[in-house]
Amino acid sequence: MDTSADLMSELERMVSEGRNPHTMGIDLMSALDILRTINSEDASVPTAVKKVIPEIARTVDATVKAFNSGGRLVYIGAGTSGRLGVLDASECPPTFGVSYDMVVGIIAGGFDALVRASEGAEDRADDGVADLRAITLTDKDVVVGIAVSGRTPYVIGALNYARSVGAVTVSLCCNPDSPISKIADIAISPVVGPEVLTGSTRMKSGTAQKLVLNMISTASMIRIGKTYQNLMVDLHASNEKLLARAVLIVMRATGCTTEEARQVLALTDNDAKLAILVQTTGMDTTAARKALDSADGFLRRAIEASIS
Repeated sequence: MDTSADLMSELERMVSEGRNPHTMGIDLMSALDILRTINSEDASVPTAVKKVIPEIARTVDATVKAFNSGGRLVYIGAGTSGRLGVLDASECPPTFGVSYDMVVGIIAGGFDALVRASEGAEDRADDGVADLRAITLTDKDVVVGIAVSGRTPYVIGALNYARSVGAVTVSLCCNPDSPISKIADIAISPVVGPEVLTGSTRMKSGTAQKLVLNMISTASMIRIGKTYQNLMVDLHASNEKLLARAVLIVMRATGCTTEEARQVLALTDNDAKLAILVQTTGMDTTAARKALDSADGFLRRAIEASIS
């Protein structure tokens, strides 16, 4: 492990590694005051994210282009950053009905690193390259390298490799002018300041990263037609809760009764988007599927085309 003077000096210069002047006496506080302090610090995170919305929007545009050409959104990181990427990727299939290889989350150290710290894995730049090669990265893909410090060798290796194959590269870190931001085509750098506990970047920095990742995936899915109004019409009803949610979605979109929603979902194999189109237009399922295909999967377009 590198504990050289150069590395220590580099860490000292990072915003995310600074000492927070508001929490110097936190070890003397009551539980109530500790929590109020944490909450006060957390309140600054959305403001930091707001400042980088233009860069997030560029990432969404690139991701939509990738999806429409058969490419993928790939998150890659180490430690907390890697776990947050895997989390966001894993939630896309049930939420938006997409395949598990459309949004991919990769963490240094592999699956075991999700539940057991594998801190040394972040120091191996070659592993970042190998992990992207393992998924056959192409120039159709978008790669988001996630690292609070912006200097993680694993992520640097991954982004350099992604650039070499022509993929769109994005950096997500919480320190300005970081090494990964200089590599990436798009640099997203919400600066949330020093943590409540010095260097504990799972806190404000992690919250900022989760907000940004949620924004990227959600906005991208909306832009490719995975929603109708603000309803998740492409969710995969894989359990009782999600099936009940699908019934509510059909009811809210069409104004039909619970029983009508259940009946039309049964006709469409629990496909909420298709069920809404059938219920709204009176089409049979075959015609409704063709209408959705003609509208590139956008339910609103399909409805408008059927009544025009």
